[in-house]
Amino acid sequence: MTYQDALDFLYPLHRFGIKPGLDRVRSLLNFLGSPHKRLGLIVHIAGTNGKGTVAAALASIFQASGRKTALYTSPHLVDFTERIRINGAQIPRECVAQYCALFKDAVVENHSTFFEATTAMAFAWFAAEEVEVSIIETGMGGRLDATNVVDADYVVIPSIGLDHTAWLGETLEDIATEKAAIIKKGSMVFTAVSQPEAFRPIQNMAESCRASLFVAARDAVSRVISSEPGILELEVRTVSNHYPMLKVPLTGSFHASNVALAVMLAEHAGIAAEHIYLGLERLLQTGYRARLERIGNSPMVLLDVSHNVDGMRATVNTLCSFRQAFRRVHVVLGLASDKDAQAIIRELLRLDCTFVLVNIPSERSVPAEALCSLCHQMGAEATISSHGREGLGFLLEKAGNDDLILVTGSFYLAGDIITACI
Repeated sequence: MTYQDALDFLYPLHRFGIKPGLDRVRSLLNFLGSPHKRLGLIVHIAGTNGKGTVAAALASIFQASGRKTALYTSPHLVDFTERIRINGAQIPRECVAQYCALFKDAVVENHSTFFEATTAMAFAWFAAEEVEVSIIETGMGGRLDATNVVDADYVVIPSIGLDHTAWLGETLEDIATEKAAIIKKGSMVFTAVSQPEAFRPIQNMAESCRASLFVAARDAVSRVISSEPGILELEVRTVSNHYPMLKVPLTGSFHASNVALAVMLAEHAGIAAEHIYLGLERLLQTGYRARLERIGNSPMVLLDVSHNVDGMRATVNTLCSFRQAFRRVHVVLGLASDKDAQAIIRELLRLDCTFVLVNIPSERSVPAEALCSLCHQMGAEATISSHGREGLGFLLEKAGNDDLILVTGSFYLAGDIITACI
């Protein structure tokens, strides 16, 4: 089986859709020799926004400390292998092909989903490579997410917001309950969740599992020193230590709580301050991309994967602090059909922007025409392009050197832009 053969096998598994439950992935892992029990120190991360940032920060910090560190995240932006990394290096394509050849019959027999097969592959490779630390990001939710077969030493829940409500529930309490279910007996739990209705289920689950609970705003204090596109400087003070000048290649003060969580956990795991500083400085070595990433100048172009209301609000709040530096703001926007398009557009309108609406490369794309109509109903200047690359190209010809172009709304859209830039 070649790498392309493997992708041709894996991607059609999306036809099984989202099927919450752990029986299928457990069966697949048993077939592979239970690699989920040989992943070293396990950090399991669930939440609505901030998962990827915390995961990348922790992976980089553990790697800086000299530990062989695995990182499992989703979705990918350009290539499937981005999801599965050890010390920043993506899983070799030949390994993807080998694992698919190995478990193809078991996947078909179990009717395993794409995410279940990918999770099993990741765990099998990590175990075979004898990693010392595994940073594992949930796909969606927590309780019935395929990654919830692990017994985590550390659990991180950065935030809770209203997303994937059809699967996780329509209230913050319901969603928090689903995500808190990754807490296991004896885990160490770190969270920045502050809403009482969302914090309560996390606290209750931690108590029932006799898991220690650390809260960012209570057990650590973070203060932003400066923030500009591509660099965040902050200090974090924990109960035990003071980190006076942390430099992280992130855009936006809203990342402060995510950085604080990573520092708190790393400190608890016994990682020295010098490695925490170094890991945060090298965060991008983990493949972390498209979180208000600067990909162009004159005009400035920022690429972003915010795709729900809470995430977009944080993005817009950050850009509002830079807004006066730009004459005009233009937004290339594409969304999936399960998102609250009206609320997302309403957040973006705070930038006093114009829109180019595009289709994202997914069967779940909201038609650009529908988004454009919605923008017009809300009083926004808007036009249509068939896809993200065309929309960005149109704006690059139209925009002035002192304008800002924001490309946002979807991982699929960001991946399409990155592919065009390679």
